[in-house]
Amino acid sequence: MKTTIEISPALLAEAKRHAQAERTTLKALVEAGLRRVLAEEDKPAFKLRDGSVGGNGLTPEFQNAPWEKFLDAIYEGRG
Repeated sequence: MKTTIEISPALLAEAKRHAQAERTTLKALVEAGLRRVLAEEDKPAFKLRDGSVGGNGLTPEFQNAPWEKFLDAIYEGRG
């Protein structure tokens, strides 16, 4: 089926160069790109595992402390 799409001139030129370097057609390149994007939609989104550790949160010394206090404690004695 024929259709018309608007592509920026720079992207079109890069796509044509890529297609020529890969010895394929612009049509095949566009179809492959569309297939890749559509296939990614079927994959579940990345989910970060729970990295929580046990404990009771910050010690009273650091509760509501400014970031500089954390930095001073982290780098204490390191020059």
